[in-house]
Amino acid sequence: MSVEPQSVFRDLGIDCDYVDIAQRMVEFTQARDADTPDEYWCLTHAPVFTQGLNGQPEHLLNPGPIPVITSDRGGQVTYHGPGQLVLYTLVDLARRKLGVRDWVIMLEQSVIDVLAMNGVMAERRSGAPGVYVAEAKIAALGLKVRQGRCYHGLSFNIDMDLTPFDRINPCGIARLPVTQLRDELIVPSDASLSIDGIGRALVQLLTAGRA
Repeated sequence: MSVEPQSVFRDLGIDCDYVDIAQRMVEFTQARDADTPDEYWCLTHAPVFTQGLNGQPEHLLNPGPIPVITSDRGGQVTYHGPGQLVLYTLVDLARRKLGVRDWVIMLEQSVIDVLAMNGVMAERRSGAPGVYVAEAKIAALGLKVRQGRCYHGLSFNIDMDLTPFDRINPCGIARLPVTQLRDELIVPSDASLSIDGIGRALVQLLTAGRA
């Protein structure tokens, strides 16, 4: 029986350019073969709104000076910016014998589990991908799959300026409240708000039991 290659975690840093990272994901996915290890890219983006494949222009209420980029991921409009963890999951779903819905559930559950580790209760919602604390969204998902190989991933609000979300209907839902980890913790600490640390915890959960 073949052994799955070990996954690779990459910390790409802060204020990454969205267009550059998106192109690098496409290039990686096109170049990979059956033996290429899966990779997880942890980063934060410079401020940007991204419109997914299902994005409707009416959900961009007042973008102002923040650029709007069309993305090949699924879903509607969302915001990325400093203090938000973005985890791109360049995963061969076919090799792992996972469907897209399976992977969505695993991504959601990894965020739910990390929040639970910090004493925050969260949940998923049927028909509305992402993770919610009470009525507010704390993590969003958007994926692209080509020939069984996935890229894009999730964004997890950690310690950021949430006001840009007022300029859009997040994920295409009018007046959807958003929240972040800092606001949900009883006693925030630098350790609990570490982008790199949270990213590594998510990947550990997503790769548990894998080679």
